[in-house]
Amino acid sequence: MAMFGVVLITCPTDKAETIARVMLEKRVAAGVNMVPALSSLYWWKNNIESAKETLLVVKTCLDAIKDLERVVKGIHPYDVPQIVLLPIVTGNRDYLEWIDREVETRSED
Repeated sequence: MAMFGVVLITCPTDKAETIARVMLEKRVAAGVNMVPALSSLYWWKNNIESAKETLLVVKTCLDAIKDLERVVKGIHPYDVPQIVLLPIVTGNRDYLEWIDREVETRSED
């Protein structure tokens, strides 16, 4: 069985569904939870900035992370989008097998 991860991506709320759908259509994600109404504070260009965002919680295979990152960077409005992978150490085997079936991975040539 493949190795799996959860990817955390923040984005403007009005872009969340589009980004989620494109990841699913491109088969780099098996599922995406959209957690709305985040209040974010962060450093950007020597200033503390704030934003209202949505958190995307993406379930994927580790082998698909480069393709997922390419897809997200291609449509995300931020110059430097948050794309953070957290490996799944263990989980419901049936759920992990579902992720494995739904995500298309390409071999690194």
